[in-house]
Formats: sequence, C-alpha cells, structure tokens
Amino acid sequence: PVTDGSRELHSLCAQLEFLLQFDLKEKRSFFGQRKDYWDFLCQGLARYRQEHKGILFVTSLDKLKTPVGRGRAFLRYCLVHRQLAESLQLCLLDPESLCEWYYARSPFLCPQRRAEILGSLYELDCVTFHLAL
Repeated sequence: PVTDGSRELHSLCAQLEFLLQFDLKEKRSFFGQRKDYWDFLCQGLARYRQEHKGILFVTSLDKLKTPVGRGRAFLRYCLVHRQLAESLQLCLLDPESLCEWYYARSPFLCPQRRAEILGSLYELDCVTFHLAL
C-alpha cells in the first residue's frame, strides 16, 4: 500500500493539484476569498450527487481553513476510498461549467486529454492507499 511517507504519493498529489489549478479562472467568493479547485469540485459534485461523502468529511474538519487545504484533503480522501476518477469525472461532465471555471488551455477542455487523465485516474483504483485523513 501507498502511505504518507511515499515520495510517489507526494509527486502524484502535486501533479493532480497542478492539473486542477492549471488555467483555472480567478474567482472570488462573496466575502472576497479566492476560489480554488475545491470550489470547482464542490459545485460539480453538487450537480450530480446530493451529498458526496468526501465533501462532507472535508467540511467537517475544523482545522482546514483554506480552499487549497480542503482540496488537498479531498484528493487524499478520494484516493483512500478509490473515488478520485469517478468524482472528477462527474465534475467534468458539464461543458458549460468547465468553461465557467477554466480558460481554453486547460486539459479538461480537450476531450482527448480529459479522457487520458480520467483513464489514468481509473487505473489508480487498483492501488491501495493508507493515508492519514
């Protein structure tokens, strides 16, 4: 199993975060806080599921104060529960939402790249992750 001490885990999470932040449009909340990929994931999952257990878990953690921290916790939760590919795929289904959140250079806006990314993430479902959540 992959654990918190794994160098590959840190590289994987950094690459995932890079993909999710690449060409992300700058958006602000009502109170002026900058939105991040966490907000994109919450919005995308809310469209298709009433309550995603990963979102509920992350929002229950009082220590997480920033969207980036919540996004990182969500990625870890999804890796442990083998839900990353499915969760991200749900967020990527709506082309209007993608255009609302991402500029044209985002790999998520290219159907071929999006399929390649999701295919790779589905391959991670056979990997066991034992991470501290």
